[in-house]
Amino acid sequence: MPALGKDFVVATRYIRNLRGGSQPILVQASDGLVYVAKFTNNLQGPNLPFNESMGSELYRLCGLAVPSWKPLLVTDSFLDQNTDCWMQTPEGRLRPASGLCFGSRFLGGDGVRLLEILPGTSFKRVRNQASFWLAWLVDICAEHVDNRQAVFVEDAEGWLNAFFVDHGHLFGGPKADLHKGFLASRYLDLRIYPDVSSEQFLDFHRVVRALDADTLWQTVQALPDDWKTASALNGFAKCLARLSHTETLQNVADTMLDTYQRTNGFERREFQIGPKPPTSVLCLGVQAAGSALRRVAKRVDHPLCA
Repeated sequence: MPALGKDFVVATRYIRNLRGGSQPILVQASDGLVYVAKFTNNLQGPNLPFNESMGSELYRLCGLAVPSWKPLLVTDSFLDQNTDCWMQTPEGRLRPASGLCFGSRFLGGDGVRLLEILPGTSFKRVRNQASFWLAWLVDICAEHVDNRQAVFVEDAEGWLNAFFVDHGHLFGGPKADLHKGFLASRYLDLRIYPDVSSEQFLDFHRVVRALDADTLWQTVQALPDDWKTASALNGFAKCLARLSHTETLQNVADTMLDTYQRTNGFERREFQIGPKPPTSVLCLGVQAAGSALRRVAKRVDHPLCA
């Protein structure tokens, strides 16, 4: 059962439950590595495995640091032997669905110092601090409806490398039914964003416009069939259309920079009232969006082709 051109891995040892609305678990797999596993019947929504996998691939192609991932096979016997990994619901415990789930490589362990929250004085130790701006630009175009999440891995010299995690709320969310303003997808502590120039944003433009959409759609085709819901494919297609549309990117960048400058570099505090972005930040012209959706739908035999 190949996936993404490589064999899946099998969950062999349950380690512990993790925090989060999707109720992920930490497992060791048949390759000896440890993964964060998110089930297909998680409590957040059916699009979560697609969003996590294609969000990771989108970020990776943009040069943003993400943990590696693989389809992770969870067998019935594993679930029967490890009932502590079953999900908790108001009605009682829910048995996870067996089969291929999303497995993200766990970055901790073996003496690695992994940090989720940093004091403000530590942000200058983050090597890839400027990448938070690019991540926000991508997240706006991908309709990320939750705050950007990241973890920080400390190296032997005390420097920190940020890895972007938790992409389940991209493309309109796990059910593709959420729509929020562009401020919703920022990292919560605004001190992570360094001063930025218009020239740097031009570099961000070049990065996203150089995306190889064909490679991304080939990855989509290789995903397990039950991950590829119609709404997930629609959300992903719209994201790629925005990222390839020069005017949309410029509108997004202008809105971000305007917000930053008018609040004195965010004033290092949360907004009380954020400016409303222009409609074109998240909306292409009907003709451009329609043709883009039809074009990409054909590549995955999507009903939009009809």
